[in-house]
Amino acid sequence: MIDLRLYGYTETEAPEDGVLPARITAVYRERYELVCQNGTQYGKLKTSVYYGREPHPFPTVGDFVFIKDVEGGDCQIVKTLPRKSYFSRLDPDPGGFREQAVAANFDMVFIMQSLNQNFNLRRLERYLTLTWQSGATPVIILTKVDLADDPQRQISEAEEVAAGVDIVATSIKTGEGLKSLEPYLQPGKTGVFLGSSGVGKSSLLNTLMGEDVMIVKEIREDDARGRHTTTHRQLFTLPCGTHIIDTPGMREIGMWENIDGIQNAVSDVFADIEAYLGTCKFSDCRHQNEPGCAINAAIERGEITQERWNSYQKLQREALYAEDKLRSLREKSARNQDIAAWSRRLKTKKEIW
Repeated sequence: MIDLRLYGYTETEAPEDGVLPARITAVYRERYELVCQNGTQYGKLKTSVYYGREPHPFPTVGDFVFIKDVEGGDCQIVKTLPRKSYFSRLDPDPGGFREQAVAANFDMVFIMQSLNQNFNLRRLERYLTLTWQSGATPVIILTKVDLADDPQRQISEAEEVAAGVDIVATSIKTGEGLKSLEPYLQPGKTGVFLGSSGVGKSSLLNTLMGEDVMIVKEIREDDARGRHTTTHRQLFTLPCGTHIIDTPGMREIGMWENIDGIQNAVSDVFADIEAYLGTCKFSDCRHQNEPGCAINAAIERGEITQERWNSYQKLQREALYAEDKLRSLREKSARNQDIAAWSRRLKTKKEIW
């Protein structure tokens, strides 16, 4: 019998008779692989629960769910339990207009960038913002240190934009830095790999697993980019008992689903910039050419860079766009619910007549 606590499960709600807790370990379109006390099983969603008038959130890899056994077939997933952290995106299906979680219930996000042409501070700022917004703790892994001409310079640059965040420089080829990852790989904990193609996510996962569980594809020499090797969302269990989520959906996540979380996350990542806001000579300063602008003065003194200020403004604009988008989607959902309720009342009246 499997102890689900080894997968990070803590009972927050007692299941009913005949119902078992489980964790989603892989997603294959409409079929789910999961683990419960009876071992590995496959499951499908209960239609009335997930496609009804007030549907439950669709489960994703990492989710804890309640299931019911079905004799001779896949078990039935009857409930998605509350999440402590998650990444999500807008449903990519045409006309979806709903939030779609792509990973859930993780403790750490391993933000990965390679020390070649992939190294990008602006992308690092974005990943940090998304991580703080998710509810998890970021850990930056800089890969391919053996290919860097001046790795210490790049590490220092990463430290400047990620104050207080742990950074580990690694090389799969030489083994450098891999021992430094051990404190983060604790039994029962779950991490997510977040990074663009070609940074070495599959190579690192294979190394940590001690076997080739992911196909590693060569990157292009001209731009150091690679093709995505992950084709479905999946949770892997390392020999040490840590769980790692790898998912192709991570490259499409955006900042729209949690407005308060976005603003707080931007503030966490850009605390150095926000320290200057409100200190300009004029309260309505637009930080352009106004006299006494604290932001412009800080840029001129070299205390913040123009690139970092531009990045901050871009993420703030995205947050405002996200707020408008979310408000519009909520209003549309409310209208649809009103129309559905009106249709049900009309149908009831016709039946009475």
